[in-house]
Amino acid sequence: MAELKAPTFSISDLSKEFDITTRSIRFYEDQGLLAPTRKGQTRIYNQRDKVRLKLILRGKRLGFSLAETGRIFELYDLDNTSASQLKLMMDIIEQKKSDLHQQLDDIKVVLMELTNLEESCLATLSAIDNTKT
Repeated sequence: MAELKAPTFSISDLSKEFDITTRSIRFYEDQGLLAPTRKGQTRIYNQRDKVRLKLILRGKRLGFSLAETGRIFELYDLDNTSASQLKLMMDIIEQKKSDLHQQLDDIKVVLMELTNLEESCLATLSAIDNTKT
């Protein structure tokens, strides 16, 4: 019976699949987030690396720093039960939501100030136009 070989991927395979540069993938490797094996100069990525790359990119979209993503990976590597990983994830999510709510409040204030300024400019323009007629 033939032994099943786990799928492997080249850096260009992952680059194309995730639509990112090979430089980005090498950067994540330099940060310790990916650990491909090597055959000479060629990097060989396994399924674990592929999943981690997907999680890195998802985390970036959600505003997670690479350091936060790295902490989650470290916890998972130390404790495969995921409980501590999920608790950390919940803490990070809570902080991200808090930051976003603060940004939203700040944006609302700026929008109000811009609206007031716009109304003031329109009133001044109207007054200027009325003095010309």
